[in-house]
Amino acid sequence: MAAHIDPAPAGPTVGFDLDMTLIDSRPGIRATWVALTERTGTYVDADLAISRLGPPLVDELAEWFPAEEIPAMADLYREMYPTYAIEPTLALPGVHEAMDAVHAAGGRTMVVTAKYEPNAKLHLAHLGIDADVVVGNLWAEGKAEALREHGASVYVGDHVGDVRGARAADAFSVALTTGPCSAGELRAAGADVVLADLTGFPAWLSDYVERAARR
Repeated sequence: MAAHIDPAPAGPTVGFDLDMTLIDSRPGIRATWVALTERTGTYVDADLAISRLGPPLVDELAEWFPAEEIPAMADLYREMYPTYAIEPTLALPGVHEAMDAVHAAGGRTMVVTAKYEPNAKLHLAHLGIDADVVVGNLWAEGKAEALREHGASVYVGDHVGDVRGARAADAFSVALTTGPCSAGELRAAGADVVLADLTGFPAWLSDYVERAARR
């Protein structure tokens, strides 16, 4: 039997980061850190932790736990996460409209995130966010691997690490100021365009597709 090969999309494949790009996961992540403190007896400043979302979980764990405990703590955190983090998390403004705009343009959507992939999928399912592809456990330049594999020409994120991932994949970098990085920091990292949030994305995408068609 011949292998099934998906046809190339008529429009662009657009990648999106997850935390603070598509979703405001701060309340749920905060609750998970508080629960981890209660479970382990090791204090984690949950408010500080949620102020610097973006990098991998192990980077934050390294601020609070000795190196030899980090693998076990990462497993425990990920195990606890669905109980504490999914329900309180909200979709950020413009998320569904952004996804719909990509599909309306004949394109595909993908989520590329540093988050543990099964938990990322739980967030998307809970909030009804329609992503065609979900890839987890990738950060910064590492995201370029998935973006290239799926032919993404645009990557949208809120962190300078997301900008670096887009640049490494030769994708157009759309940066949002919904996360911990300022517009100046995002531009300095190499973002091609900076938007306040996703509500401006459909209009930007329409212009991007129109310009691409004229090339």
